[in-house]
Amino acid sequence: MNNIRNFCIIAHIDHGKSTLADRLLEFTKTIPERRMQAQLLDNMDLERERGITIKSHAIQMDYTHTNGEKYVLNLIDTPGHVDFSYEVSRSIAACEGALLLVDASQGIQAQTISNLYLAIDHNLEIIPVINKIDMEGANIEETADQIIDLIGCKREDILEASGKSGIGITGILDAIINRVPAPKGDPDAPLQALVFDSVFNAYRGVIAYFRIMNGRMRTNEKIKFVNADKVYGADEIGILRLDMEPRPLLEAGNVGYIITGIKKSTEIKVGDTITTFANPCQESIHGFEDVKPMVFAGIYPIDSEDYEDLRDSLEKLQLNDASLVFEPETSIALGFGFRCGFLGMLHLEIVQERLNREFDMGVITTVPNVSYIAHTKGKKAETIIVNNPADLPDISILDSVEEPYITAQIITKPEYIGNIMKLCLDEKRGILKNQMYLTTTRVELTYEMPLGEIVFDFYDKLKTVSRGYASFDYHITGYKESDLVKLDILLNGDRVDALSALIHRTKAYEFGRKICNKLKDLLPKQQFVIAIQAAIGAKIIARETISALRKDVTAKCYGGDITRKRKLLEKQKEGKKKMRQIGSVDVPQEAFLAVLKLND
Repeated sequence: MNNIRNFCIIAHIDHGKSTLADRLLEFTKTIPERRMQAQLLDNMDLERERGITIKSHAIQMDYTHTNGEKYVLNLIDTPGHVDFSYEVSRSIAACEGALLLVDASQGIQAQTISNLYLAIDHNLEIIPVINKIDMEGANIEETADQIIDLIGCKREDILEASGKSGIGITGILDAIINRVPAPKGDPDAPLQALVFDSVFNAYRGVIAYFRIMNGRMRTNEKIKFVNADKVYGADEIGILRLDMEPRPLLEAGNVGYIITGIKKSTEIKVGDTITTFANPCQESIHGFEDVKPMVFAGIYPIDSEDYEDLRDSLEKLQLNDASLVFEPETSIALGFGFRCGFLGMLHLEIVQERLNREFDMGVITTVPNVSYIAHTKGKKAETIIVNNPADLPDISILDSVEEPYITAQIITKPEYIGNIMKLCLDEKRGILKNQMYLTTTRVELTYEMPLGEIVFDFYDKLKTVSRGYASFDYHITGYKESDLVKLDILLNGDRVDALSALIHRTKAYEFGRKICNKLKDLLPKQQFVIAIQAAIGAKIIARETISALRKDVTAKCYGGDITRKRKLLEKQKEGKKKMRQIGSVDVPQEAFLAVLKLND
């Protein structure tokens, strides 16, 4: 155990985590040269295309130190985007140390601070590293001063490196061995292993990744998942290299995988504790936080017959992405589907894309919204959690609605303060709480804002108004009462529940008008007039009309009395009226997607 080191890499998005991981794998000769490629641990096509890490990845390296001793290094690469912070928290729970990576040209950014606090909460040893020191815009000394102010370390403790060219890799490996403590644990105690990730394999079933805290695990012995209260045989255990390598025995402090032949994805929960059936541990491992979804949206199959396939796809995806939560729901417009909880809009987008690519599932996504608390009045006054606008009680018994508020932390250059203030105060109902200059060229703004305002397009707009220089992080602070209304969309008087939204009264008119305009462009013409209306309760606040497709019934009357033409037109009018009563309007998938992109 003294020669094992478990560490992760934490940083803001695009600060070079995956590139540094590539160099560490290359330097320790874990990967043969012929298999080496950029972003090696990012094995999803989506990750490569977007240049971001979505999943945390574990891999084991062997390294011979300058003193001649051999060490086993378990690296867990983590995502940097705020939407995947749950992946980071799981990685941190399985480690004793963390490389805090800071881009020399960009300095400390919001998500760096957020991930650092996660690591400090778990008492991890922090090794600060300034990355990209060979870039033209590198500002090494200023970045070092920022790190010293943030974590209170000495200047000589900060390492300088370049993931791209391989500068300083030896120093990082030596620092991991010298500074990161060896795992603590008793190999002779009853087995205690933390499940920190899992994946689904079509041939072998569910594969769980774990970190052993105490005890030993052997192949073919009976093991028990404590929280799920299920017993299985350990068909295969092993370590995680680029490919899985079986081992007959794994001891305390090590990171590995287990295959038990489980086919049902619901039987393994990330955060569960593995122990032996013969000699179980007394209690499960604590300190692993549950996921808290921020954004909710309905996901429906395009063809209602694919409902069960969609359920299977979501369950398999949930194994690989523990931050996704879902439950069944029905919609009048869309039929059977699922109400899903996500950590943010990028997370929603990635899940939608993965369903399409990995499971060939075409889906319709409804308008995203956050979770609200509604209070009713009268003798049977109650408190209702509203994850779907359709769940909002009738206005006649509704007393008040509370919406979640966040504390948003924005770090930017001083010249963009005006633009950011306009965005946060005027457009997003924010309240400025604090403004602090970290250095002469960097300022930290703290806002209190409703979570519902940042769900749609806040991150994109922030990057636009700051020309990409602002970084953003947030955490939930609680619920506050707000003047929220339910906005319904009606097509010829029929409500389309999938397009309903809960929105602040001051923004309802503008939002309703935009949806009506967008739907007018997207809905195909019918043989009858279609009225598109936005309504709050019984009050119509916006309307657009799609005119009917008309046949020229008077074309054959090229002469004669006007009454002949009028008679034909009246007959056509009666037909249109009857058609409107029995006709229905189909809403194409593009209409639901368009609502997500109203500001494009």
